[in-house]
Amino acid sequence: MKNMGKLQNTSKEKLVLSLPPSIYLVFLFLIPTLLMVFIAFREPGDYGGVAPIFAKDPDTGQSIINLTLSGFEYAFTNAFIWKLFFRSILYSVITTFCCLIIGYPLALLIAKSNKKYRDLLLLLVIIPFWSNFLIRVYAWMIILGPSSGLSHAVNYLLGIIGIAPVDLLFSSSAVIICLVYINLPFMILPLYANLEKHDGALLEACRDLGGTNRDAFWQITIPLSLPGILAGCGLVFIPCIGMFVVPELVGNTCSMMIGNLIKQQFLQTMNWPLGSVTSIVMTLSVLGISLFVGFIASRTKGLKYARK
Repeated sequence: MKNMGKLQNTSKEKLVLSLPPSIYLVFLFLIPTLLMVFIAFREPGDYGGVAPIFAKDPDTGQSIINLTLSGFEYAFTNAFIWKLFFRSILYSVITTFCCLIIGYPLALLIAKSNKKYRDLLLLLVIIPFWSNFLIRVYAWMIILGPSSGLSHAVNYLLGIIGIAPVDLLFSSSAVIICLVYINLPFMILPLYANLEKHDGALLEACRDLGGTNRDAFWQITIPLSLPGILAGCGLVFIPCIGMFVVPELVGNTCSMMIGNLIKQQFLQTMNWPLGSVTSIVMTLSVLGISLFVGFIASRTKGLKYARK
C-alpha cells in the first residue's frame, strides 16, 4: 500500500511539473501551427486576410467550404520563392560555418582558461544579449556606413590594387556579417559547455603514446566535441533561415531572404494564405534538413565515440 501511495504521489508530481510546459507548447506552438496550416488551405480575402470559410457556389447557389490548394501550387511553382529559399539556406550555411570557425577557438580558449578569467570571458560573450537586438544592428549600420572609417579603409586598399570602391552597407556581405555577429554567442556557449567537460587525461594519454598536439586535437577533442558542434550549428542555422530584420535593415533587394517574403505577405500585401504556405514549406524544409544532418551525424564514428 505504501508503494502504491508513493507511485500515485510520483505520478501527481510528474503531472504538476509537466503541466506548465504542456500549456506553453499547446497555446504558443500547437494552436498557432494548426491555425497556420488551416489558413494555408484558404483563399485570400478581397481586402486582405482570408476569405470566409463558407461561400456560395455561383452556379448552384449552394453553400460550399472555401478550401483550396492554389497556395501550395503557387508556392511550389514560383521561381522567386525558391530563389529566396535557396538564398536563405546559402546565407545560413555561410553564417553557421563562419560562427563555427570563429566560435570553436574562442570556446576552447574559454574552456582551457583559468577559473578567474573564465567567468570574465563568458561574461564578455553574454554581454551583447543585454542590449536590444535592433541597437546592435544599427551599430553595424554605422560601422559599415559609407562615412565610416572601415569603409574608407577598405575602399582605400581596393583602390591601391585597382578595384573600384564598394558599398559595405546594403549588401549581401553586410547581411552575413550581422548574422554572424548576432548568432556567434549561440555557437560559443554550447561548444564551451561541451569542451569544459573533456577529460584532460585523454590528451595526456595521446601524447604518452607518441601523438602530437595536432593528433590529440583531431582524434580526441574534435570527436568528443561533436555534440556541442551539432548543437551550436542547429542553434545558428535554424533561426538564420527565417531571419527578416537583418536583411531588411542592412541588405538590399538582392539579399532578401524567405523571412522577408513571409513578413511581406502577412503585413504588407495581406495575403495570409500564401504567407502560411511559405512558412509551412520553410518549416518542413528546415525539419527535413535537421533530421538528415542528425541522421548523418549519428552514423559517424566520432559521435558514437563521444556518447560513450
